[in-house]
Amino acid sequence: MALRLNRRNFFVGIAAAGHMLGQDRQLPLVNADRLRRDIEGLSAFGRPSGGNFSDGVSRVAYSDADRAGRAFFMDRMKAAGLAPRVDPAGNIFGRRTKFSAPNAEHEAPILFGSHIDSVPSGGNFDGDLGSFSALEVIRTLDERGIRTRRPLEMVVWANEEGVAFNSGLAGSRACAGRLASDEMDRVWNGMKKPDAIRRIGGVPERISEARRPADSFHAYLELHIEQGGTLERDRIPVGVVEGIVAIDEYIVDVRGFSNHAGTTPMPGRHDALIAASQLTLAVNEIVTHPAGPQVGTVGQMNVTPNAPNVVPGAVRMTVELRDLSQKKLDQLGAAIRARAAAIATQTGTEIDMKLVERLAPAIASPKVQSVIEESAAKLKLPSKRLPSGAGHDAQSMAFLGPMGMIFIPSIGGISHSPKELSRWEDCARGANVLLHSVLALSA
Repeated sequence: MALRLNRRNFFVGIAAAGHMLGQDRQLPLVNADRLRRDIEGLSAFGRPSGGNFSDGVSRVAYSDADRAGRAFFMDRMKAAGLAPRVDPAGNIFGRRTKFSAPNAEHEAPILFGSHIDSVPSGGNFDGDLGSFSALEVIRTLDERGIRTRRPLEMVVWANEEGVAFNSGLAGSRACAGRLASDEMDRVWNGMKKPDAIRRIGGVPERISEARRPADSFHAYLELHIEQGGTLERDRIPVGVVEGIVAIDEYIVDVRGFSNHAGTTPMPGRHDALIAASQLTLAVNEIVTHPAGPQVGTVGQMNVTPNAPNVVPGAVRMTVELRDLSQKKLDQLGAAIRARAAAIATQTGTEIDMKLVERLAPAIASPKVQSVIEESAAKLKLPSKRLPSGAGHDAQSMAFLGPMGMIFIPSIGGISHSPKELSRWEDCARGANVLLHSVLALSA
């Protein structure tokens, strides 16, 4: 699908919008106070008992808090004149019907949105900002009576975080036709995945119908907090995402031999935890050795038998690697495997390293990036291009058509924490860049 955008088209689109506003020649802007009220209202669902907004939220996908938050969001959509539609995967869609240009239904829509599920003890901006900003864009355009040549469609994706069933981007992957073959057989906390999808209004028996064909949208946009400290450090209000990093996740099983801690001499031990610890340090060393933005993390480790007087006999650990280049991740993975083999020999253990999940990198459309930059410039907001180190639903959408992402600063670079915070003025700025990017793309 050809996406023909240039600076002239952008300003023609804005000029046309200004013409439709009649005497009001000012650039349309979102209602910042309403956006804040919506985000604060959603924060009540999953908030710690007796807590407040600053205490964060636990709104894990498919939980009671998630269901209540989704109901709240759909009520806000209805109040804005949208008719929420839940697809078989549990994704919530809303299509703008007011002020569409004649024959707009024959054009591919601009799709934009985010998610509202959270990690345990997460923050109130991750996903929430992009979802409510999408709704705010539609409300703003409706209130201004602005017509668009292309239809506008917003979305709230289901289970982006992947806490449930240890499988992220679940709703958007279903939309992109990228579910794993065993996905519907998975069990989490005693709950089967089909039952979880039913809890949020999905129809797992028809999950294949959630898939959209390629080119079913003209472009996909997502506004999000950066979840890093680059924009705040550089005092830049708008980030233009170049791409979303690839993620390789490994499960590593280290097998030694459990024995009495008091009677087993040090030279005769086959200590799985020693081997796992050496491998943890090796991951850090290998990943930091070449210059670049790549990261590697050992974030989980389970020790068996995990007793104070027993030499550890087994360890299961995770190794996660992220970078925009899949080639670099392959090189890092190979280097870690080689080091693991050497460590196994030195410690008298066995180490098996298995790749369990690979999320391909998603490169943002250069033309959509340009539109975002021009929208920020029109609003007199400095911007810079940067990669996304976190995964987002936009990477699923990149398999279907052109996508772009807008970042705003995260204070202290903190996310997935109750201390996650973005300034309300930055939230409004990001929403306005989304608004004008949507206008330009739909012109």
